[in-house]
Amino acid sequence: MSCTDSAPKTVAAPAVAAAAPVAAPAAPVAAAPVVSLPRINEPAPAFSAMTTFGPRSLADYKGKWLVLFSHPADFTPVCTTEFMAFAKAADEFKSINTELLGLSIDSIFSHIAWVRNIEEKFGVAIPFPIIEDLKMDVAMAYGMIHPGAGDTSAVRATFIIDPEGILRAMVYYPMTNGRSVAEIMRLVKGLQTSLKNGVATPEGWQPGDKVLVGAPVTVDDVKARLAAGLETTDWYFSKKTLA
Repeated sequence: MSCTDSAPKTVAAPAVAAAAPVAAPAAPVAAAPVVSLPRINEPAPAFSAMTTFGPRSLADYKGKWLVLFSHPADFTPVCTTEFMAFAKAADEFKSINTELLGLSIDSIFSHIAWVRNIEEKFGVAIPFPIIEDLKMDVAMAYGMIHPGAGDTSAVRATFIIDPEGILRAMVYYPMTNGRSVAEIMRLVKGLQTSLKNGVATPEGWQPGDKVLVGAPVTVDDVKARLAAGLETTDWYFSKKTLA
């Protein structure tokens, strides 16, 4: 054995991999707020709130139709035009057993100052109450707060509630565009007609116009429909005049 063979061999220590730096935990991403919407043909969300006419609750309107509508803020131009239009139509709404109730995320004091301003500057008195909703309880229950449109302002939402407290229609408008009070009136009258007579109303329907009869769902129903003496264009499309 040579001297080189007899010399002890040195074994290299295994290399130690450098530990990768530990990344800091990512900051939690805030979830987008969920807008909860009530549903048509289900009970409208109950509420109790202070208004410019004193306390009001949904139960106060039992036996009457209710148009509950929100606006982004007091002392704003578009809202002022809407409130004047609702005020001018208030008597016609009453004639069809319908009450009006406004709402915005403003205080009673702001509401009072605004309605006084409308009467002073435009000569229009506001004859219906306006809900103070500073805690946004009613606005959140009815899905009036849309984060994409504004953080603390209610969008232009309109809810039509029947005398039993059932939500029958809801309409949403953006903050920039005023709604048509005449269309809301037409819709209330259409809903009343449909519920009373079991019919539907066509596009643009006005009281006194012909209404639509539901389409048949069986072969025998089709035969009966064709023999019913209605104004039938085809088996699924029939109109009639209400007495």
